[in-house]
Amino acid sequence: MLRMLQAHGLDAGPTQRPLLNGAIAGVTATVPALAVLAGFQALDAPARAAGTSVFAAALAYVALMLLGGILYGWLFQRAANDVRGGWLFGLAFGFVLWMLGPIPLLQWLPDQPILQGYPAAGLLLAQLLWGLVMGVVFPLIHRYLRASLVSQSGSASKRTGPEAVAQSQLLRSLPSSKGSSS
Repeated sequence: MLRMLQAHGLDAGPTQRPLLNGAIAGVTATVPALAVLAGFQALDAPARAAGTSVFAAALAYVALMLLGGILYGWLFQRAANDVRGGWLFGLAFGFVLWMLGPIPLLQWLPDQPILQGYPAAGLLLAQLLWGLVMGVVFPLIHRYLRASLVSQSGSASKRTGPEAVAQSQLLRSLPSSKGSSS
């Protein structure tokens, strides 16, 4: 395994853009997670504790999950593009974010836990759903962004690299040896 990693590397290439993919996938995965949070009324208690509206709490959640998506892309890089295992990476990452974020902030740091009962369970389910959708959507967004990069570059990418060797119309003709001998 170590030899494969040394040969191929885990770092994403310049056209893979894991941070941008993570940001887009993180916001996309927030939509179903917000539906779960709304269904379990898990945003009401944090909004009351912070003295804001539920809409402001939802916007804060979207911003935090945007950062979570960027962290996902930065952490997993090439592995995040795995179509078969992405759902598992995402699900595990959503669980880890739930353990590191909302649990200490909403349950342990205040005098009394902010979320209890169904809202607390809703937050767990929302984070797991966010991670699942994040892991499934990330490779799809990667394919779309990579395809758009190729189409934007147009014919310039066809003139460099291995593709240039394979295209016979770009080959220069060599001067003939018959005309130069006198």
